[in-house]
Amino acid sequence: MFQSKKRSWKTLMIALVAVLAFSVMAGCGKKEAGTEGKDTSKVIATYEGGEITENEFDLEQRMVLALQPQMEQLIQMEDFREFLIKQEIAYEYLEGKADKKTKNAGKKKAEDQLKEMKAAYGEDSFKQMLDSQKLTEAQFASYMTRIFTVMEGEQQEITEDDVKKEFDATKDNYTTASVRHILIGLTDKEGKERSKEAALKLANEVKAKLDKGEDFAKLVKEYSSDGQQNIDNGGLYADALVNQWVPEFKEAALTQPLNEIGEPVETQFGYHIVRVEARTEKTYDALSEQEKEMIKTNLASNKLDEFMAGDLEKNIIKTVELPPVKTDEGTDAGTNAGNKGSGSTGTDTDGATDGVDGEGNSSNAGK
Repeated sequence: MFQSKKRSWKTLMIALVAVLAFSVMAGCGKKEAGTEGKDTSKVIATYEGGEITENEFDLEQRMVLALQPQMEQLIQMEDFREFLIKQEIAYEYLEGKADKKTKNAGKKKAEDQLKEMKAAYGEDSFKQMLDSQKLTEAQFASYMTRIFTVMEGEQQEITEDDVKKEFDATKDNYTTASVRHILIGLTDKEGKERSKEAALKLANEVKAKLDKGEDFAKLVKEYSSDGQQNIDNGGLYADALVNQWVPEFKEAALTQPLNEIGEPVETQFGYHIVRVEARTEKTYDALSEQEKEMIKTNLASNKLDEFMAGDLEKNIIKTVELPPVKTDEGTDAGTNAGNKGSGSTGTDTDGATDGVDGEGNSSNAGK
């Protein structure tokens, strides 16, 4: 039941910045740390106070692929690459504007994050991640310092009142619920397809059995198409954040009367027979410091998003001329982005990509 949201590339990238512990997708440094000699590659972008070279953009792409190998196809797409270089410009520009205090704080956070990532990956796996794209740890540390410096600068402008207002506007996201359900999927347990009409008919039949008092866990094992872990657990998602679920299932978890069998809920996965067994709404005072920090980080990400769509594109970027995409055979795949004046990078940041899962344990319904 976990979400498979459509997100614009800008939203995807900013969101990944906000959870850097798992994936870092921001701009990289003007100079490759740990290398000697002057970068003589072609300048492919200019902006107020700086420029990006072809080698620097190559490093940006390699950093992305080291952390997110599944993005290889996106990096072949012209409009995604245009967004990527705009993001690189944003981070370089804003880091250059940061004061000493902000830079020191950003560097400290980057150092702490690097330690946590190495511990989470393991030394060998972390090195393999970097080696996969011929990156050094010094380059990666510089890359992270830039990210945290920029995010620190954005966060400094956010007040506690801002955090409270954001919580009030999104407090459903912090509600937890214990929900027991049976999924009547659009394929049966043998993988045979069933129509929506057939799935709804079966869902109503199963609901009728529950209404007569038949055991929920028994019917889960007999009928549910959800993941095996959920089936073995009697169909129960216990004390789960409702925000991780697809909208229709989330709505049922938020609104359905407790301990009643609701009408079948249709989602992209089929029909769900749902019983909400508990629901807890969180107040602002009950938020952990980590949760408050995440709200603050999300607000900072939104500010960065607005900067990229506004002042950066309209007033700061001067020209962008991306090199053609190179395939494994060394041929060009795609057309050159061409010269672009300030504020006209041509990036369609409202384009969307599928497959961004919500939080939580994976299940058949969460693919």
